[in-house]
Amino acid sequence: MRFTVSSSALLSLLATTGKVISNKNTLPILDYFLMELHEDGLKVTASDLETTITGSIPVDKADSEGVVAAPAKLMLDSLKEFPEMPLVFEVNEKSWEIKVSWKSGSLSIPGVSPVSYPAVPAVNEAAKHEVSFDVDTLVNGINKTIFATADDELRPIMNGVYFNLDTDGVTFVATDAHKLVKYTTEAKSTVKASFILPKKPANLLKNILLREEGNIDVCFDTKNVVFKLRSHTLVCRLIEGNYPNYNGVIPTNNTNKLLIDRAELVNGIRRVAVCSNPTTNLIRMEIADNKVTLTAQDIDFSVSANESLDCSYEGVPVVIGFKSTFLVEILSNIETPTVDIQLADSTRAGVFIPVYDDKQTSSTLMLLMPMMINA
Repeated sequence: MRFTVSSSALLSLLATTGKVISNKNTLPILDYFLMELHEDGLKVTASDLETTITGSIPVDKADSEGVVAAPAKLMLDSLKEFPEMPLVFEVNEKSWEIKVSWKSGSLSIPGVSPVSYPAVPAVNEAAKHEVSFDVDTLVNGINKTIFATADDELRPIMNGVYFNLDTDGVTFVATDAHKLVKYTTEAKSTVKASFILPKKPANLLKNILLREEGNIDVCFDTKNVVFKLRSHTLVCRLIEGNYPNYNGVIPTNNTNKLLIDRAELVNGIRRVAVCSNPTTNLIRMEIADNKVTLTAQDIDFSVSANESLDCSYEGVPVVIGFKSTFLVEILSNIETPTVDIQLADSTRAGVFIPVYDDKQTSSTLMLLMPMMINA
């Protein structure tokens, strides 16, 4: 097995696929890249058993096909030291030694037999669904929701992004039971189905998609999903279970409506939150007469802070408490200058909606559960 390849192209491929490799792998072989040389180029696979990424690049002067498992960390550390130049790889398929040579030198990397590398999971042909996403729909859907996913071992269904595909549009949802994000797009699906994409592959996919264009083909069954990109394929195990009824927790009769400058509100919360109780991070919001008064205090250390901000408000006076860290997180993930905050009362969730100047083909709704305020 011998081929010549661009150092920067190979490093880019290994860096992308290598992000899936876990620091604590259950199988030693998962600390390796599976490198396969074919007529059409070099294919590299990395996996943590739950998620597998495969990518490919063209090569020059490929003498013969072959396959080897190469140590991931050593390969990446070595390639980072090279400028753009052609590298010649030679693999001894008896000792599995990988020799890398260039114009002025060479190095030797100890590979291993690829025979024990796990096979890529396959989608059940009889039960699979196939759909095509516009890359922007997929990127926005993940970007706008992933921050609200949970890290809950007892409720794993909360640890991913929920994809709800319908002929009317596609909805992306994430929640950790404190905050919830629902992003709906008018991009119609050819199938009616749903799945829960775990957080790790969602993050990996989000980064790879930034370099993609056009449509992304997706196929899935009840256990696995496959995302087919231009030069990469991501396969991952889905989170199994029934996603919570997210529409049931969104309050509909919100008679109190507040329009406020998002950046001013975020900065005000950050200033006041310095004096909040470090355990609860409670921020008290008193809303009345086109004013929002933010208050935080830590009785144990006798510190407090308050700030008043102008706003446009329709409704009765309301006093409500939120966790400041969650409040900042939600507001920071809204891109519009103005945010519409809708409240029913001090005991029900607050609804946060970005305010756009023009008509959108998608809608975003964020929800945050309130905290109890001591009288």
